[in-house]
Amino acid sequence: MDGLFVTATDTGVGKTMLSACLLASMAAAGLDVRAFKPVVTGLDERSDEGSWPPDHELLALAAGRHPQEVAPLLFGPAVSPHLAAEMAGRAIDPEALLQFARAQAAGTTLIAEGVGGLLVALTVSYSICDLAGDLGLPVLIAARPGLGSINHTLLTLRVARGAGLDVRAVVFTPWAERPDAIALSNRDTIAGLGDVEVACLPHVAAPQLGDLAATGDALPWKRWLSA
Repeated sequence: MDGLFVTATDTGVGKTMLSACLLASMAAAGLDVRAFKPVVTGLDERSDEGSWPPDHELLALAAGRHPQEVAPLLFGPAVSPHLAAEMAGRAIDPEALLQFARAQAAGTTLIAEGVGGLLVALTVSYSICDLAGDLGLPVLIAARPGLGSINHTLLTLRVARGAGLDVRAVVFTPWAERPDAIALSNRDTIAGLGDVEVACLPHVAAPQLGDLAATGDALPWKRWLSA
């Protein structure tokens, strides 16, 4: 399977933005790309018209696909996946998620995006970390550049490496045009203490393919894919 698995230090960190920029850049470069996100929650709390679309719709836009090809499970409440499924009277089947992802990945480059951080539970016995391990894709970790990022990122690195995941880089997002001293220090500290590459993804103003692709072009994704 060819592609990357995008996780994060927490929810709302920017992993969907990172995934969308990667997909748009890869598609613009001529790659046949697909997106996969196992579960999307919080659809009942959609923002006003004109704002950013839900995760699966943004990923579909970036990949040139239909939203139903991205996420097999959609839930309304903004809660963890296992609770959303419980509230809906449904069961999440990890094997079905893997089959869905593998079908999308066949003959393509897959950008798989997790839900929240690595230890988010899909079921009481199966986490996002387990999913990443079963897919076998190299991992990118989206992280905030601000205060608190050192602890959150190093903890995520420890969990990922302890599970045998191949972490290719940490990606700070959004990276300011003029980063402050905290962001600069966090970048260098995490790179040193975590023995990891730290890349930076600038702010994207609007959900437009051109903006997403241009931002993704700044990332060394070709090296991450081939390393």
